[in-house]
Formats: sequence, C-alpha cells, structure tokens
Amino acid sequence: MPLMSDYRRPCNFFYNVTGEEAERLLRQYGSDGEFLARPSESQPLNFTLSIIRGKTITHVKIQKNSDDFLDLFGGESFASLSELVQFYIDNPEQLQERNGESIIMKRPISIPLYEPAAQEARAPASQRWFHANITGTEAVELLTKEKQWTYLVRMIYGLVCACRESQRAPGSYAITVKTTDDHVVHILIQKKADTGMYHVGGGDEFRTVGELLAHYNNNPMVEEGSQRVVHLMNLVPSTCVPADAIDERIRLLEEVDHVTKKSGFLEEFERIQQVDDQFSSRREGKKEQNISRNRYKNIVPFDHTRVILKDVPPNESDYINASYIKIPKGPPLHLYANREYISTQGCLPNTLLDFWRMVWQENSRVIVMTTKEMERSRSKCHVYWPALREELNLREYVIKTVEETKVPDENGLDMFIKRRFMVAKKGMPQREVFHLQFIGWPDHGCPEQPESVLCFLDAVDVACKKATATQGPVIVHCSAGIGRTGTFIVIDILLNQIRHRGSSCPIDIPRTVMKIREQRSRMVQTEAQYVFLYRAISCYIAMQSRSRHPSNDTGTGEGGQPLHLPPPPVPRRRPVPEVAQAYVNNG
Repeated sequence: MPLMSDYRRPCNFFYNVTGEEAERLLRQYGSDGEFLARPSESQPLNFTLSIIRGKTITHVKIQKNSDDFLDLFGGESFASLSELVQFYIDNPEQLQERNGESIIMKRPISIPLYEPAAQEARAPASQRWFHANITGTEAVELLTKEKQWTYLVRMIYGLVCACRESQRAPGSYAITVKTTDDHVVHILIQKKADTGMYHVGGGDEFRTVGELLAHYNNNPMVEEGSQRVVHLMNLVPSTCVPADAIDERIRLLEEVDHVTKKSGFLEEFERIQQVDDQFSSRREGKKEQNISRNRYKNIVPFDHTRVILKDVPPNESDYINASYIKIPKGPPLHLYANREYISTQGCLPNTLLDFWRMVWQENSRVIVMTTKEMERSRSKCHVYWPALREELNLREYVIKTVEETKVPDENGLDMFIKRRFMVAKKGMPQREVFHLQFIGWPDHGCPEQPESVLCFLDAVDVACKKATATQGPVIVHCSAGIGRTGTFIVIDILLNQIRHRGSSCPIDIPRTVMKIREQRSRMVQTEAQYVFLYRAISCYIAMQSRSRHPSNDTGTGEGGQPLHLPPPPVPRRRPVPEVAQAYVNNG
C-alpha cells in the first residue's frame, strides 16, 4: 500500500478541454472558487488552471521551471500538478493577481457524467486495474511483496522521476510490472492522436486500455530495447475510487470471476476478513468479574482501545464493553476527521449505570441506536432511557426525556425516532443529549434502499452540529456493537469525507473498514453489510447529483469534481516562499 499522501491529493480535477470549453463548464456547473485543470493551449506539455470567481473566469498558467518542476510564476515548486493544486487550496493567500487580490481555490468543479469531458475523464477511474494518484515510486512499493509478473496501471501527469515521466504527454498511462524479485519495469501506454487507439511501443492497437490489458494478459509483450519478454499475469486491484465513479466500480465488483466463482465484493470482503486482527489482547473483557457485562461472550473490546470508566468506586470494575473509534488522519487514507465515535453493545439490565457513566465521562452529546429494543422476539438492547416527560434515577445520575419525535418514511412507516434527554449528575449542571434510534433496519439482511439510512445519518449530522463545540465522541450501538454499528460509522465517515472534499474525492471502502477493525474487531460483520456501504455511497452521490443538476438528471452517479490523476508526495519548496503572482487572463 502506498505510504504517501495519495488519498489527500485532489482527485478528478483534470479535463482535456479547451479554454473556451472550460469557461462553459465552469459557468454552467461551477460555483465561486471551483476550478478545473486542463492542458495549456499554447504549450501542450504544460497546464492551465481555470477558476470561477463570481461572474469572472480566471485562467492561471502553470509553467515548468528549469528543473522540470511546476510553479505559478514565482510561487513554490511542485513535483506534480495535484501537489500544486492541493497546496493552493490549503494556502489561498499564496495565490494572488498582480494587483494583490487573492485567487481563492475552494474545490474542483462537479461536472455531471453526461458531459463528454466528464465521461472521458472518469472512464478509467472506476476500473479495478487503475490506481489513481500514485507515482512510479509508490507503484514499486505496492509491488514489493508481490510475486513475479504482478502488475498495475497508473496515469502519469507531469511527474519528475528517474524515468523522465515529466516529458510524457499529460494523461499518459503506464503499466508497472514486477519482472523479477528485485526488478520492476514501467511500460508506457501510448495513444495515437489521429485515431485515439492505444498501443505499447507500436504493437497491436486497441480502442481502450482495458482491451489492451485483456490482450496482454494472454499474450506476452516484448520490452523495447532489451527485447525482454514481459507477462501480465496477476493484477493488483485498486480499492480506491473517486466517489462519483462508484456506480461503475459496483458493476465491476458484481462480476463473478470464472475461475474462483467469487464476485469482486466477496473477494474484497474475504481479504478484509483475513487481515482482521485476532491477536490483540482482550483480557479485561474476559475476566471473570466482567463476563456478565458482555452481551455476547465472544465479542469484547481490545484492551488498547477500550473505554475505561474512571468515576467508579474502588470495589467496582472500570469495564464496559465499548471501544473508541478514531478516524485515521494520516497516511494512507488521510480521512477528514471531524468527529470521533464510541462503538458499544446494547445495554444489559446490569450495565445501565455503566452506560450513563460513560456518556457523562466522555461528554457525549449524541447517541445513535441502530436497532429496535426487540427483534425476532429477542432482546437486542435493554431500554436505558425513561418514557417521555419521565425520569430515570441511577445513583448520582438523573435522565429525563423531554422530547420524542417519530420520523416516517415515504410510505408513512416509522423510520427513526428522535429523542432529547436532559442528563444531570449530582452537584453538576445538566447536559442536553440527543438520541437517534433507527428502527427501519429489517430483521434479515440490509435495507433494500439506502435512502432511509442516509436520511437518518443526516439527522445525526444535524444533532452533532446542535450540540456544544466541546462535545465528546458520538456513541453508536446496535446489539453487539459491530455489525450495524460498524456499517453506520463507516458510512458516516465516508459521507463526511465527500461533503468536505467534494463528490469526486478518492474513497477507499476496504481500507476504511480495515482501519476501523483495528479498533474493534469484526466491524461491518457480513458481506451484505459490506456491499451496503457501496450502495449507500452510490445513493448519496446520485441524490447530490439530482439536487445539483436537476435539469439533466440521468440517474447515474454524480459528477463531482474533475478527474483522477496521479502524482508524488512532497513538493520541493524554496527556503523562503514567495506569494505566487499569477499570470492570468480574466473572462
């Protein structure tokens, strides 16, 4: 897996369009501060940024300096286009016109998929063979532990490396193949300008990269110069995909391999199951005095992530079956982290006090319950709150339900319940706690349509914003605290990523699940729940697309910001950065 910040780099922002077409797209679909990158019309190997600023379109030329790095006429130097773009998104004051006025770049424009430019840009991004946003060095790292003739495909955009990728035309593809234990080769896939056909080194020509790969899966190629025979035998599938290309990725994952008889979904889920951490210590949950506090004896928290109760008498246990779930901020995912979670089991009669101790200790202001109290005549969670306008007294804690509202679905059936509690601890000011209970999950499997879950998570987001700025983790539970709980948490993490970074930001569902499982085992418990993650994101993208482009709704995934591209990690920076004085044209 790449160790660099490839998931933080902008994805889907490069379009092969003219300046005139860029202006049309920005005026039709863009809002203030949105942008796209495109080839320079005057210098084909360079780039131009086109940014909408109110009613004006600004075009910023990107030059290649003497060291083959990219810069904006006096600003910092970058090894790739996406590193440059990310820097100026993060540092808006660094990009200015000559009169000193700042040029604010907020996010890539969202162009719907029915636009030809979007179709061309996003065509490879959903393919399992395509690794967006990785460099040649990172590709080599990915193949290090793989066997001979394992390969992947990436795109090169003005990168600087030993193989002089910077001299290639923008948007070229490269196949990276492991030929021996210590040797990897990079093979350029070329596209003919007059016919649009793809080939490697002047060999057979193909309409698509996919057709080219299918051919060389069965027929070895001969490397130019060395005349070495190269085989493409074992694909390293990409798990990262732009969010707005997820529909095509779903279609590919639904396909069943003719050899293994497994779908791509099952292959991904089994891979996750294989790396699930079964060796982390769970001693506290298995101690004799704590066994009665576990709803299921085989589902206990890791010691290193368990919630430790602090305000307990000396003769009582500090144990509760609950785990901290923190969003990994760093590599490889670089997820947007705007909240933390606690994953816990449904209350037992003997754990009510422990539950409210945890709520108070962690200053949690939002509780998310993803189960009914009873399902299939079995207790899933003991009721831990009082009826409306009544109080529950648990030693020094008093809980009162002050509001309760049932929210129906489109058929008039109850979908979820919103409650508001006032919680007080003896001698301390009371606190407001929001409780949201999803009751629309079927007894078997997952909801047929994800809309109800998305509506519920939107209500959760509203509740989080209503709560105080100093609130603690969102507490999420079902019965065991792993299946539906993990599903809701992963969807919420991915939705917040898309809301913050745009609908064509890269997401990696398998890795996100694995990162969450490092903190509580078996999160997202079944293959059906795993598939539901994809369908929920697909539904969200479609809903966003319809709301943003209602006049041209195609029912497909959203156009979310432009396309994939691939670059390296750390820009080479000048000792004393200067504000870039952009060379611009205003339209």
